[in-house]
Amino acid sequence: MFEIDKTVMLLIDVQGQLAQLMHEKQSFFKSLEIMIQGMQALDVPIIWMEQIPENLGLTTETISKHLKDQEPIDKFSFSCCGEPRFVNQFKALGRTQVLLTGIETHICVFQTGFELLQQGCQVQVVADCVSSRTNENKDIGIQRIIQAGGQATSVEMIFFELMREAKGGQFKKIIRLIK
Repeated sequence: MFEIDKTVMLLIDVQGQLAQLMHEKQSFFKSLEIMIQGMQALDVPIIWMEQIPENLGLTTETISKHLKDQEPIDKFSFSCCGEPRFVNQFKALGRTQVLLTGIETHICVFQTGFELLQQGCQVQVVADCVSSRTNENKDIGIQRIIQAGGQATSVEMIFFELMREAKGGQFKKIIRLIK
C-alpha cells in the first residue's frame, strides 16, 4: 500500500503535437487533470518532466494550467532517471513510492518505471493517466512495468489507497474531484 508521505507523482512528457496523437486523448487529459488536482489536495509532490521541449513543444495547456507554481525539468533521455536534475529533485524528496503518469507508456513511462524499480522504489503506473499513440503500445508498456515488479492502479484507486479513511478536508476535496 502506498502512503502519502512516501509517494511522489511523475508527470512525463505530455507535450505539443505528440500529446494530441494519444489514444483516447480527451479521457486521458481529463484523468490527468483530476490526478494532478488530487495529488495537490493530498500534498503529494509532483515532478514534471518535458522531453526536449524546444523540439516537441511545451506541456499541453490543459495540464500545465494546474502546475502554475512549478517548472518542468527538461530531458533528452527517454527515462527520467537519465536526467541529473530529475535525479537530484527525486532524491531530495526522499520518497520511494512512485506514481507514473504521462506519455508514451511503452517508451518514457516504461523506461522510467523500470529504472526506478531497479533502484528499489515501489512503482505504480496509473493506467488511466498514461497513454501511447496506440492502445496496444499502452497495454504493452503497462504489462512490462508489471512484469518488472511494478503495479497498475487508477486515479480513484490510488486516491482512496492514499487517504485510507472517508473523513476530513482532503476526503471532501477528492470526492468533489471524482464526482
